[in-house]
Amino acid sequence: MERITKTNSPAESWTEVILIYKSALKEIGTKLEILNDEFQLVHRYNPIEHIKSRIKSSESIVKKLKKNGYESTIENMVEYVNDIAGIRVICSFSSDIYRIAKMISSQNDIKVLAIKDYIKNPKPSGYKSYHMLITVPIYLSDRIVHAKVEVQIRTVAMDFWASLEHKINYKFEGNVPEYIKEELVECANMISVVDEKMLNLNEQIHDMN
Repeated sequence: MERITKTNSPAESWTEVILIYKSALKEIGTKLEILNDEFQLVHRYNPIEHIKSRIKSSESIVKKLKKNGYESTIENMVEYVNDIAGIRVICSFSSDIYRIAKMISSQNDIKVLAIKDYIKNPKPSGYKSYHMLITVPIYLSDRIVHAKVEVQIRTVAMDFWASLEHKINYKFEGNVPEYIKEELVECANMISVVDEKMLNLNEQIHDMN
């Protein structure tokens, strides 16, 4: 495996890089849990079903750097790889997606760098999710590092579809047969209909209270 070498960077070693990004995931995870608990207290409802987090492997980071024409250095890794730390927020209803995104962006110490709304503009494959690239401050003993975290927000149904698509792409190494692609798009459309129906049903029940 090709190693990631050290240059001038806010993080001076691979171990420190991982520490910073793991800390960023803890920070965001804690914020989301607090917001979810507060929402339960005020509205008697939890918008977040569960949270998944991961740190990108060194192999995947090197592969991404090579693909984009960059040398495998810590400096380039921190600068050009935006999804080293990733957190996925799974919610029940499509309306929760934008509610959660607003709660995250309203945090004073979080800076939103970019948004990709694949809910309103799905990928040709049928993929739907709401992506946010944010930074969160990590307070080390001698400095503050603003670490990037990619946040993906989607419904349970969208997450199920995305998981299956990932497995299919892995199985066929990206060369998925056309008939399977068509089936996936059809499934994505069906999931959108189900999400909409479930949201409408939930709103009807809420209005009865």
